[in-house]
Amino acid sequence: MAKLYFRYGAMNSGKSTALLQAAYNYEERGQRVLLAKPEIDTKGASQVESRLGMTREVDFLIGPQDDARALFARHRERVRSEGDEELLPTEPVDVACLLIDEAQFLTSAQIDDLFRIAVIDGIPVMAYGIRNDFRTHAFPGSARLLAIAHTLEELKTICRCGRKAVFNGRLVDGRFVFDGDQVAIDGAAVTYESLCGNCYLEESGGVLA
Repeated sequence: MAKLYFRYGAMNSGKSTALLQAAYNYEERGQRVLLAKPEIDTKGASQVESRLGMTREVDFLIGPQDDARALFARHRERVRSEGDEELLPTEPVDVACLLIDEAQFLTSAQIDDLFRIAVIDGIPVMAYGIRNDFRTHAFPGSARLLAIAHTLEELKTICRCGRKAVFNGRLVDGRFVFDGDQVAIDGAAVTYESLCGNCYLEESGGVLA
């Protein structure tokens, strides 16, 4: 049975790099993959961007109201219809894996769609994202993934102090803030820093927002 995987980590833990590496590994073996990400993630427009400088266009964007399974089905059919000149006619072309970047921005219903793609359609789904926002609250998509994904894998990164980072601090004009909208992707003044529990509490005055 195919599985739904959730690979998560704090900011700058290499999630997009890992996704692009997974795509490369499949394609190196002659298999086809589809890449997607939420439409709300305007960073990089329709691309997956790695901190190491690697980029790749996604095959489709998922809007807030979209049926993720229906979108996948349309693009899967496109892959099947295109075929592959290098394959023998007796070898059907199909999608080997669906890779999702910034999965935390998907809705709970769309995460359920990903589960159905894995279980009913038989296509492995690898979702990459962060668990919590800058206030330590779970994103809806991440909360649902933590509840129903078959496999959970933490991608680790370190805090400025050397401890394992588990939180995501938001800075506006270089100063930490602990209130505001959950999603704030746009704006040059908004940046993020991965923090361990100690450093997060130090910056927040001991408060877990």
